[in-house]
Amino acid sequence: MNNTIKLAVASALLAAASSANAGISIPAGDWTLDIGGVVNAYYSYNKGENTSKPNASGSAGALTFGKNSAGEDTQTTITTGLLPNYLSVSGKTRQNDLDVGFTISIQPGASSRNSLSSAGQENRQAFLTFGDASWGTIKAGRDLGIFASAAILNDMTLLGVGGAGDNKAGTTTLGGIGFGYLYADWKAQISYASPNWNGFSFNVGVTQPWQVSNFLSGTNAINNVSTSTPGFEGQATYEWTGDVGGKVWGGFIYQKAEDLTLGATNFGDETARGFDIGATVNVAGFGLTGYYYDGKGIGTTGFLSNAFDAQGKRRDSDGGYVQATYTIPGAGTKLGLAYGISSLDRTRADKLAGVDLVEDNERYTVGAYHPLTKHLNLVAEYNRTSSSSHKAGVKDADNDNVSLGAILFF
Repeated sequence: MNNTIKLAVASALLAAASSANAGISIPAGDWTLDIGGVVNAYYSYNKGENTSKPNASGSAGALTFGKNSAGEDTQTTITTGLLPNYLSVSGKTRQNDLDVGFTISIQPGASSRNSLSSAGQENRQAFLTFGDASWGTIKAGRDLGIFASAAILNDMTLLGVGGAGDNKAGTTTLGGIGFGYLYADWKAQISYASPNWNGFSFNVGVTQPWQVSNFLSGTNAINNVSTSTPGFEGQATYEWTGDVGGKVWGGFIYQKAEDLTLGATNFGDETARGFDIGATVNVAGFGLTGYYYDGKGIGTTGFLSNAFDAQGKRRDSDGGYVQATYTIPGAGTKLGLAYGISSLDRTRADKLAGVDLVEDNERYTVGAYHPLTKHLNLVAEYNRTSSSSHKAGVKDADNDNVSLGAILFF
């Protein structure tokens, strides 16, 4: 198991203070096949705010569960966490002075809510690579996006549940997505990863352009109908080791949103652009991570989600998270505290129209991650999420989630 999923697993194992060697290697002629994955399940209990007054759980872009269609303010689910169940098959070989490889993976869901129904399945990875340690690696296919990838891979809830959203059955929960960083997502791309020069490296790519996604109803539901030009993403990283180890990184994302349309009106083109910076430091069992992003027209939670108003004007957004962890000597149990927030600003048109648009999505997390074996980790988390609206008279929506479960890497 290599490339992105191996990085994700390594990050998650680090968060659990586990030293497992993931992956099952199988020699096959000129090739070495690597089979690996993740299996996890959690008991997840959500309690939302049950009120007859308007609250931000119904605001466009809000991530906090208020109550379901039956008026219930609690939900229980046996579900996967931020990481899906994962089965990845990779292969690598050396041909004509090139390292050649591939990865294909599937992500089956863990639960369903109705009889005679399946738990769902995703296929997040299908890509090839070729390159050499002397000049770098080219990747072509579908894999984790570059922008905000370091934010999610350093999030301690990668091992757990984090923000559970409406806590419905599915392939994953939110973790810290939308509560401090945008989802890096799984994108068709052609990218280049540099060699590692004494700790410094960078990654740049051309990606499949995303369509604008709006969750405002009626006359506010603008979208774009053209994606003739690609997106661009990149990230530079410097990493060091020693008694005080860590890394710093910075990245960017850019895409042209063409032919922004509302009904028969075409507002023309806009640009979506953003940057992020982050750092993580580890010393004597303590870990501290800080992350910040800022953008214009990039939206919130997902790239281009609620990014433009009803006149095709881009909204500003920013956010970040801080995280502190401590690994208990001997036991290997990692304890963690985290806070994250994602904010979305209104435009002048939004203010005049009084749209019910999310202002902030916030998350507080307390977690414990214990390596029961070198491959199996027990997880306990408490998450409190809150969503607020720009619209006058709309209350904040608050949500408490408790999750208990286990995650296995192989």
